[in-house]
Amino acid sequence: MKFGKQLKQQMQGTLPGWRDKFLSYKLLKQLVKQISSPTLSNWSQVEYGVAEKEFVCLLNSEIEKFNTFFMEQEEDFVIRHKELQQRIQRVIDTWGPNGSRPSESQHKEEMAKIRKDIVDFHGEMVLLVNYSNVNYTGLAKILKKYDKRTGGVLRLPFIQKVLQQPFFTTDLISKLVKECESTIDVVFPVEDEEETRAAITVAGEGIFRNTVAALQSMQEIRRGSSTYGHFSLPPLNLPDSELIQSFQLNSPILTV
Repeated sequence: MKFGKQLKQQMQGTLPGWRDKFLSYKLLKQLVKQISSPTLSNWSQVEYGVAEKEFVCLLNSEIEKFNTFFMEQEEDFVIRHKELQQRIQRVIDTWGPNGSRPSESQHKEEMAKIRKDIVDFHGEMVLLVNYSNVNYTGLAKILKKYDKRTGGVLRLPFIQKVLQQPFFTTDLISKLVKECESTIDVVFPVEDEEETRAAITVAGEGIFRNTVAALQSMQEIRRGSSTYGHFSLPPLNLPDSELIQSFQLNSPILTV
């Protein structure tokens, strides 16, 4: 499947408010086609320079879009992660066995709500890591296409620049994902397997199922990438997970 169709699938499978934040791949592809058209082979150096400047300007605008969106989401996730931890502690302190108002039923009810929110939150963070990967892959592909069709040399310096951008740096989100997974291990103890599956089933009706679909698509993109090389993303290596198995899907939850 061509990257343009894969990108469309990614956009359709993500959260509605995220769909206009992805790479404008079709527009960039059209611009490359215009610049490399045989009818324009007699362009002067000035004309070609103007066209290349327009292409680079659009790329820079896209990167600015990625960075703004990514950093906003990252900030929101840091706040939400802290709030989730505080919610868990409040439930324990209030309704837990040693709480101020011990109540097994109330404790169970509140923790069930938190279970769903944690799974949704984890799914959103994985989607953001996936967002970074998809847009990086798209940039690498369109730059390769540009160099190939025009004889230019934009790809190497531009990708080196991209590697330093906030949207490409997912260390903080990866850390939050791991911490969230640790919380899941605590909130979803083995003895509560039935309740865990019920919570995941509810979550599966929304964000989490989108996350699984996005990971499956991204795995395919990276496995069959024609841009594989020094600046390529490595293939996804996804371990087994009870969360995914609960959906009877083949792709597991992402550990980053």
